[in-house]
Amino acid sequence: MHRNDPHKGIRTVLYTAVFLLLLAAGLTGFPGNNILRYGFRILLYITIGEMWNLLSGYAGMTSLGQQAFIGLSGYTLAVVTTRYGLPYPLGILLGLLISLAAAFLLSLFLLRIDGMYFAITTWVVAEALGTLFMSMTYVNRGAGMTVTAEPYPRIGRLFVMALLLCSLSLVLAELLLRSGYGLGIMAMRDDPEAAEAAGVNVKLAKRAVYIFAAGVTALAGSLFFLNKGTIYPESGFDIGWTISMVFIVIIGGSGTIEGPVIGAVLYVLLSEYLARYPGWSNMILGAIAILMILFCPRGIVRFSPRPKDHLTKAR
Repeated sequence: MHRNDPHKGIRTVLYTAVFLLLLAAGLTGFPGNNILRYGFRILLYITIGEMWNLLSGYAGMTSLGQQAFIGLSGYTLAVVTTRYGLPYPLGILLGLLISLAAAFLLSLFLLRIDGMYFAITTWVVAEALGTLFMSMTYVNRGAGMTVTAEPYPRIGRLFVMALLLCSLSLVLAELLLRSGYGLGIMAMRDDPEAAEAAGVNVKLAKRAVYIFAAGVTALAGSLFFLNKGTIYPESGFDIGWTISMVFIVIIGGSGTIEGPVIGAVLYVLLSEYLARYPGWSNMILGAIAILMILFCPRGIVRFSPRPKDHLTKAR
């Protein structure tokens, strides 16, 4: 975990400089609205990618249902601002609290199962929530809802909010993984029984990681829909959210802090370019992910092509 990293000070200065530069860009709006919109998306995809990486890459909990918290937070924001006319920061806060409560309740039974069954069950829960919201008159069923804010935040302010959330999630994830608690999380991923024998409270560790990832993902979801201005069940609870998280982590490198950063940049740029090829974009992104798994399974950050003789050595 780079405990004795001689370049730690240099990296800290570099990251701080990048943060201040991006902050200045958001506050001044100097790059222009289009560039800030790209940056906004990249920052939020970094955030949700890091949270999925924390769950799967570090804690060994592969979830296919993180879109549940994106949908819950987005709809909470819409209800609070449109139905009750309250300020959007309150909607974001309530969306966070509801998502944290939902994550805690779900963890009571989700964390009793492992592996493939955990992944499938998280996906089923998210689909069930999407179906529920599709039938609820209170949220206009499938007609969706709008997000109301007066005054509506400009893209520069949204960019700054996304930057703060992304930076905070990166710092907290790094601090968590550098701590003794983080070592326990990785030990839990590699061998839960051995980690338990070594004194790691596996159930508590899993629950903490799951709830933390849900909360940060929910905040990102609120900002996504605050920018978009509308939310529908098929957009809030879409499996496409998790597909993007998986793609970002696979491309960048699972089990690394830097991997999702690179993966998110490439994902946003590729998705924007491939948007001109409707019907083919997902197939192309899927093909890229498969090629990465086959020829660069550790991702771009830890690039090491799979040796041709790996099957021979395994024998």
